[in-house]
Amino acid sequence: MTMVETERTWKLLIGGRPADPVSGAGYRTENPATGAPLADVPDAGADDVRAAVAAAERGQPAWAALAPRDRARALRRLAVVLAEHAEEIATLDALDCGHPRTAMLGDVAMAVDALDMYADWALRLGGDTIPSTPDRLHVTVRQPYGVVARIVPYNHPAMFAATKIAAPLLAGNAVVLKAPPQAPLSALRLGELFAEHLPEGVLSVLSGRGAETGEALVRHPAVRRIALIGSVRTGQDVLRAAAETGIKDVTLELGGKNAMIVFPDADLDAAAAAAVRGMNFHWSAGQSCGSTSRLLLHESIGPDFLDRVRRLTEDIRVGDPMAPDTEMGALVTADHLDTVRFYIDTAREQGADVLTGAERPDGERFARGHWLRPTVLVGVRPEHRVAREEIFGPVLSVLRYRDEDEAVRIANALPYGLTGSVWTRDLTTALRVAHRLETGYVWVNEVSRHFAGTPFGGWKDSGLGREESIEDLLSYTQLKSVHLPLS
Repeated sequence: MTMVETERTWKLLIGGRPADPVSGAGYRTENPATGAPLADVPDAGADDVRAAVAAAERGQPAWAALAPRDRARALRRLAVVLAEHAEEIATLDALDCGHPRTAMLGDVAMAVDALDMYADWALRLGGDTIPSTPDRLHVTVRQPYGVVARIVPYNHPAMFAATKIAAPLLAGNAVVLKAPPQAPLSALRLGELFAEHLPEGVLSVLSGRGAETGEALVRHPAVRRIALIGSVRTGQDVLRAAAETGIKDVTLELGGKNAMIVFPDADLDAAAAAAVRGMNFHWSAGQSCGSTSRLLLHESIGPDFLDRVRRLTEDIRVGDPMAPDTEMGALVTADHLDTVRFYIDTAREQGADVLTGAERPDGERFARGHWLRPTVLVGVRPEHRVAREEIFGPVLSVLRYRDEDEAVRIANALPYGLTGSVWTRDLTTALRVAHRLETGYVWVNEVSRHFAGTPFGGWKDSGLGREESIEDLLSYTQLKSVHLPLS
């Protein structure tokens, strides 16, 4: 196992060069599994944002002037570098965000694949010819915005840091990446590694614990394209700040309170396993916007189903993120653990019952750190807070429904609309319900998986725009129409 040094001097990356914050400020991160201090990292402020954007403005024109396939070759080099440092990066994430190291190795592998996928699309950056009039050639071309801001969360730090710069870079933009304040180490390290393979100015990576860094980035007049993965509230803040300082193109991948609907004719053994898998207990301790955290069961489905869900949940090995047999790690901070426990307590007060979990795991090693056993709540009603608000933690709420119309009504009743899952052997039912769900991503007899090239994003308050797809790449370009006389 690769060991990494966290108590080292961490630097910002500004325009491809390591830098200290202008203010000299820093803050300390912690290991969620132990609660112990982990690293001292730079706390970027508005001056650092201005320096990063200025470097981007200087470096971006030459980068945009390269042929798209040349930019694609650079992305492939980044993929190679990431693969070569997979053990180190996964270890940093396990220490910094508390997820199992094995899961973080999977994140790195997905990031390598995604960088290659975007590189494959270099020749998709073209426009169209439009037969508007016979005496002119009417064409559209795609051009980059210039400087793009990407703000990513803590639940998959390295995967997001690596993959979310791919589309804007390939499109010819320079990128200023804002690392998650709770788990910035892998993004800062990737900045160091990637800087050697990109022209100066094209990539900056900033860490900052408060709102100042992100707000300064969103409000900067030269930043015309912004993309955030975060909470609904943060998305609203970004939209507000962007609107107050210009007319900017903003995409948002936000929260979810996603429903998994199980019909009585479904393969109930497979559905029970999927209900546990869909919560992403193993991957991120339920800290995932796409988790199917509302399990909607038909009233005829008996207690055997829930007993299987309980047993599978209790079989999850919670433990040291660095251990190879660990399946679920710790929650990211003490404050977040308190929030999750508040929701569980509120559910009990409102009449729900705990089927399993809701406590710290047993043992001395769990006395410190931010631990919670994976939790299943039963007797949840649609009006309960745990059925209406995103918890972003390892809590599955089980609700009952009488017929298809009620199931769809419960699923669609919330302002969220990210993912949904339908379990039935009847193809007509599956397609009808998938069509009726007000979400951007629907699985049939599946949960949790993302499929390369398929657009991911939400309806309603769950976001704007699509990622992981050609739509994502094209969203980092501006469309221009050009008209040429033929005589």
